[in-house]
Order: sequence, then C-alpha cells, then structure tokens
Amino acid sequence: MVKVAPSILAANFMCLEKELKKLEKAQADYVHFDVMDGHFVDNITFGPQILKQAKKCTNLMFDVHLMVNNPSKFIPWYAEAGADIITFHLEATDNPLNEIKLIKSFGLKVGISIKPQTPIEKLKPFLGDIDLVLIMSVNPGFGGQQFDANTPKRIENLRKLSSSVLIEVDGGINKETAKLSIDAGADILVAGTSVFKTCNYEKNIKKIKGEN
Repeated sequence: MVKVAPSILAANFMCLEKELKKLEKAQADYVHFDVMDGHFVDNITFGPQILKQAKKCTNLMFDVHLMVNNPSKFIPWYAEAGADIITFHLEATDNPLNEIKLIKSFGLKVGISIKPQTPIEKLKPFLGDIDLVLIMSVNPGFGGQQFDANTPKRIENLRKLSSSVLIEVDGGINKETAKLSIDAGADILVAGTSVFKTCNYEKNIKKIKGEN
C-alpha cells in the first residue's frame, strides 16, 4: 500500500500543532520536512528547533529531506531534533558513503535524493546501503511546480536496479500524477498543496492514494 507524506511546508505555521494533529487524524503516514539552506536551493525554510518542537506534538514519523550543501553538517542537528528518516542529495556531496554512515550512526533510516536531471544509474553504487531513494519530480526549492513527465520512467528504471529500496516521489503530486507514480512502482508520495488545499486532509490523502 502506497504511503503519503504531507509536506509540512504547505501547512499553516500559525497553528502547527493543530495541523499535525489533523494529519494524524487524517491517517497520514509520515510528515515530510523540506529543509532548504538558501545555497543548494534558493529558498530557506526551517531549522532543527522547529522539528524539535513539532516532535512533541505528534507520534508521526518525521521524514527529513535535506536540500542543503554540506549535508554532513546538518545531519546531526536534525537527527538529534527527532528525525526518523534523513535524506540528502546525491548532488550535494563528493562522497555519499560519509553521509550514509553518519545517518546510520544515529540509528536512522537513510535516503538519497536526486534532481530530475541526474541519471538514475548514479545511484547504483549506494542502493545496497540505503533504505530509500527520493526521486524529485520537480526542480528542488519551491512548491507548486509541474510534475516532470519523465518521472514514471525514472521510477521504473530505479525499480529495475533494486527490488528492495523504497521509492519516494516529491513534486507536483496530485490525484493524476500520484496514479502515474504508483503504477510505475512508487512506495511513498510527498504532497504539499494537494493535501493542505482544503480542510479535509483525510479526503485529500485518500485521493492521492487512489482510494476515492
């Protein structure tokens, strides 16, 4: 069964605790935290203190996506703040094994993310050491972008390389693109606008899963 990870970046930060409780009630599977540093991508989001405070409000799994340069500097901050999964970008490091080992040292699940232009084959040396691959279906940095049409084929190609790694897809996810991703083999869908666009989060999550 596909899982949905609502991106908290699209939530109302004036009442974050309330938003997290609503996601629990709506049976979200994870909470996705898009961490941006203003360097790897142009946007800036939130630091580990937000994560630490949010952890007090919910038992949902925290799925942290580091869109940052020098991810090894950030990993301990977010691990200690309450992350359950930490994903870093392949393009942001010269030696991904360093980040993989560092995340594992905290007892957390490890993910690697790639931009739409990065060949899937570049992941091959690391697939046996990680739990998850996050395929970006938009260019990282800002919400509201259109889903890249090549994404389903990239999911299929990744699944051919590994039958065990979890495949997460992030960017432009709605009812239609979710189905394309699920049919191609995706396990987890990150959704921001399509979850938070109306007050009925449960209905929106079910639509993404194809349940209504």
